[in-house]
Amino acid sequence: MKMKMKIENRVRRLRFDHGEMTQQALADKVGATRQTVLAIEAGKYAPSLELAFRIADAFGVGVQEVFQREYEEQPCR
Repeated sequence: MKMKMKIENRVRRLRFDHGEMTQQALADKVGATRQTVLAIEAGKYAPSLELAFRIADAFGVGVQEVFQREYEEQPCR
């Protein structure tokens, strides 16, 4: 079996824990677009390392409190 890495995140939860911050407010704070924040929250886009640190800094937490990796088994082809 082959292992595939998936990046999970808590961006949405952290936004709501920080005064129900909007996607646009977070985007403005980290220098990204609202669409980028939306894609990250939906798990459709993994941010660059720099953006991941900026997001974590926006919430005053470490990167590992925002982003986690999970592995899924994939059948070999």
